[in-house]
Amino acid sequence: MLRASGVDKFAILLPALLLAGSVAAADLLQVYRDALANDAQYAAARATAEAGREKQPQALAGLLPTVVATGNTFGNDGSFDTRITGNPNSVSTRNQFNSNAYNVNLTQPLFRWQNFVQYDQSKLLVMQTEATFAQAGQDLILRVSQAYFDVLVAIENLRAVQANKTAIAQQLEQAKKNFEVGTATITDTYESQSRFDLATAQEIAAENELEVKRYTLRALIGKDPGELSRLKPKAVMEAPQPANMEPWVEAAERDSFVVQAQEAAAEAAGKAVDINRAGHYPTVDVVANYGQNNGPGQSGLGSVDTTTRQVGLQVNIPIFQGGAVNSRTREAAARRDAERASLDNVRRTSALSARQAYLGVVNGLAEVRALEAALLSSLSSLESNRLGYEVGVRINIDVLNAENQVYVTRRDLARARYNTLQNQLRLKAAVGTLNEADVERINLLLEAP
Repeated sequence: MLRASGVDKFAILLPALLLAGSVAAADLLQVYRDALANDAQYAAARATAEAGREKQPQALAGLLPTVVATGNTFGNDGSFDTRITGNPNSVSTRNQFNSNAYNVNLTQPLFRWQNFVQYDQSKLLVMQTEATFAQAGQDLILRVSQAYFDVLVAIENLRAVQANKTAIAQQLEQAKKNFEVGTATITDTYESQSRFDLATAQEIAAENELEVKRYTLRALIGKDPGELSRLKPKAVMEAPQPANMEPWVEAAERDSFVVQAQEAAAEAAGKAVDINRAGHYPTVDVVANYGQNNGPGQSGLGSVDTTTRQVGLQVNIPIFQGGAVNSRTREAAARRDAERASLDNVRRTSALSARQAYLGVVNGLAEVRALEAALLSSLSSLESNRLGYEVGVRINIDVLNAENQVYVTRRDLARARYNTLQNQLRLKAAVGTLNEADVERINLLLEAP
């Protein structure tokens, strides 16, 4: 029987390990699609949109005819006592019979102004529903990307803390040896031990933060995301196009889904004023009636079938309703003014969001470039301090400070990169153009760990 060598076993296991790694790693696009299927908040928004779309067929029903059918059947038992003048005795008569009737009524509105206006209002309410649902879709992308990037930042933070702790541990070990041979004082050992204890506490906090961020992402997609693809080291992030803030602000004030939803709400509130004012107007309906009644004939002999047919116009003219119509009209007018004021506020808020996101992208790109340069400088400073410590021109605290600076710069650089990507998505959302294609574009900047 042949035995596989260690190299052969590795060659056999390597494809399986690579396959397992590729299955375990999830990218931003995959996580987003999982959230589409599993996020409870988005599912609620989807169901709310389905409910809102029913406003239009409900309003249309007010313009269409209504048909009502009624029917009844009764068992009748009647008795009659008859007295004849001058005769002390009475004659009792008992009559038992069945009576049946049915009736069909049709009403077709000809002029009901409130129904016509309500149908127009329903279109606006559906527009509001669709804009709100579209905004929920954008919010889902932002929530998923933020949770995804938060996990990656937490990973980078933990890696930096652990690297810093490892470097401090090495310095602590070196300080102890130098003290033992008499080339350093006990102060160096105490300083290194203090930094090591602090790094241990920071590691515990970083691990806890990472777990919290992973659970946040898990709540969105309904499962453990596993390993996540991370930003490529040399990924190029693009500046906003156009490279001018004002076009973005104008687009946000005009095209933001939040603005579109509020515009529809304000117009619908204006229609509500007309609907309530129509309470003063007359209504005209076409009314048709068909009925049939079956009962006994005269003296209880035989039965009689009665059929009625009616077609005509019915006019209702409201004269006085206690002032309710005027009160409801004033109420609707006040609500309309409130919705218009809310529209102004939403436009200003959308413009502010666009400005913040635009500045976040532009300044984020500048910050990334600055931190990349700072990281190179920090690494050079660390090497210089290590060399100086070896030759005796630097003390241990200088090396520890340089190591900590590298840790801080790496963490800040990772955070700046992911914040810039998130602001790119926020800028698209501010103008109402954020969609899955933007997720795919950012996903191309990621690679499996």
